[in-house]
Amino acid sequence: MGINSERDIEANMQIGPTDTGMVRLFVEADGVEIPMDFDPEEAEEIAEEIRAAAQAARLVKG
Repeated sequence: MGINSERDIEANMQIGPTDTGMVRLFVEADGVEIPMDFDPEEAEEIAEEIRAAAQAARLVKG
């Protein structure tokens, strides 16, 4: 499965701070829970990557 492989799977994602000062991405799908913790600097890098991907997707769609 790659970035361009479509799947018909419903998932829920939550993003928020933990009580230990980390940023957690929490994904739940089909009874599987995936907590991913990042320090604030890593989370900001991920946010930048998401923004860049959104911008690139707009160009493809346009």
